[in-house]
Amino acid sequence: MSFIQLSPDSLICNPFDKIGKEWFLITAGTPDDYNTMTASWGQMGVLWRKNVFTCYVRDSRHTYQYMEKNPIFTVSFFDESYRSALSFCGANSGRDCDKAKETGLTPVSLDGTMTFAEAKQVIVCKTLFSAPLEKKDFLDETARSFYDSEALHTMYIGEILGLYGK
Repeated sequence: MSFIQLSPDSLICNPFDKIGKEWFLITAGTPDDYNTMTASWGQMGVLWRKNVFTCYVRDSRHTYQYMEKNPIFTVSFFDESYRSALSFCGANSGRDCDKAKETGLTPVSLDGTMTFAEAKQVIVCKTLFSAPLEKKDFLDETARSFYDSEALHTMYIGEILGLYGK
């Protein structure tokens, strides 16, 4: 089944469930060279009069270099039946394996970047802003505690160029 373009105004969801509990894949690159990773941190909203999605990628992740080289990326959501595929994509590096082959996900090109045919919903974004998080800027100890021994994230604010569903 192919994707149908939807109006971003038609998006009705609980972002706490959609992002934090369902998880999603962040994917960037070209059909010949892309990578994907699982994420559960992000925001959707309006910024600079644009509909945006904000996601975070650690600079130690293989996907980081793809986000830095490619201004277009996708945020893809799946049915619960793909939870094990998302778990695999979060626990394994694209440096060491072909995540699509290992999970059975089918990579497809969409609006100049990559996603997966099995996704139930895809948001195509163009990076408007990126900045590394700085430990010195954390005002809350709980937030700071996520980085005691881990690499910091880079924040990517992407303008929503397209919303697709099935």
